[in-house]
Amino acid sequence: MADKFTDKAKDIRLLEKNNKRKRLKRNLKRGLPLYIMLILPVLWFLLFYYKPIGDLQIAFKDYNPIQGVSDSPWVGFKHFTNFFTGPYFWRLIRNTFMINLISVLTVFPLTIIFALLINEIPNKHAKSFVQTASYMPHFISSVIVAGLVVSFLSPSSGVVNLVLEKLGFAKQYFLIKPEYFWIIYVTMGGWQGIGFGTIIYTSAISSIDSTLYEAASIDGAGRFKQMWHITLAGIMPTITLMLIMRLGSMLSVGYETIILLYQPSTYETADVINTFVYRRGMQGTDYSFSTAVSMFNGVVSLVLVIIANTVAKKLSDTALW
Repeated sequence: MADKFTDKAKDIRLLEKNNKRKRLKRNLKRGLPLYIMLILPVLWFLLFYYKPIGDLQIAFKDYNPIQGVSDSPWVGFKHFTNFFTGPYFWRLIRNTFMINLISVLTVFPLTIIFALLINEIPNKHAKSFVQTASYMPHFISSVIVAGLVVSFLSPSSGVVNLVLEKLGFAKQYFLIKPEYFWIIYVTMGGWQGIGFGTIIYTSAISSIDSTLYEAASIDGAGRFKQMWHITLAGIMPTITLMLIMRLGSMLSVGYETIILLYQPSTYETADVINTFVYRRGMQGTDYSFSTAVSMFNGVVSLVLVIIANTVAKKLSDTALW
């Protein structure tokens, strides 16, 4: 009897293996065109994201392009020490952190508010128009946006200064004054990104059960209470996840736009970690030092994400992992 049960168990296992193989072959055959389409994106990630990881070792070397990565001499933490003890360390940390902090305190909540307001537009055509009009600045080149900012803030013919002159105030050359740079950069980034940032929140809002609104309406809740207690509460997990990822980039600011706007007179508030890396690496050809600074930035960003995720997990049920 025992041998019969053993034979049956073996037959069942073989049958299950055969079924799994058949399902695998069927799925591979069905999805073969998609897998072929994935080849190029996977190769792109391997070549440009994973392969360069090995070259990060130049942060611990005095890299010489003639000697190459492997033959350049090791110097340990020399470049990290030079950065931490350098004259620009605290200035770079302060500028990068403050620009991101101002953005988190202003642009991040404004994006959520704008998504909530778009959701409250009753007319579908009007809603589509507002969404399309607000998305469009995101697709404008940073070069063009920076040019618009320079034009608007021009001390001679800029719209802002013309308005100030009409109001009886003196004209200002805003782009050479360090105290104005943070607000100029955050305002420009908000104008360009708020509309596009609402896509995630409007998608989350569309997944909320409509019967909740009907029940709230029957109970006498107005539009504002429905928005506060249903819409905002429904997208709170999405807001938490977006905030965690945003906090993870507190020491990362896009350098392209800043390079187009800043100048030596505004380095005091405009110079951030990424622009410093660009100047030392691309203009100064100090590749080892710039790699060390970039690695420091990446490690800090990872630590911030872990901390934000841990706090979010303790305060709520929503987290990245």
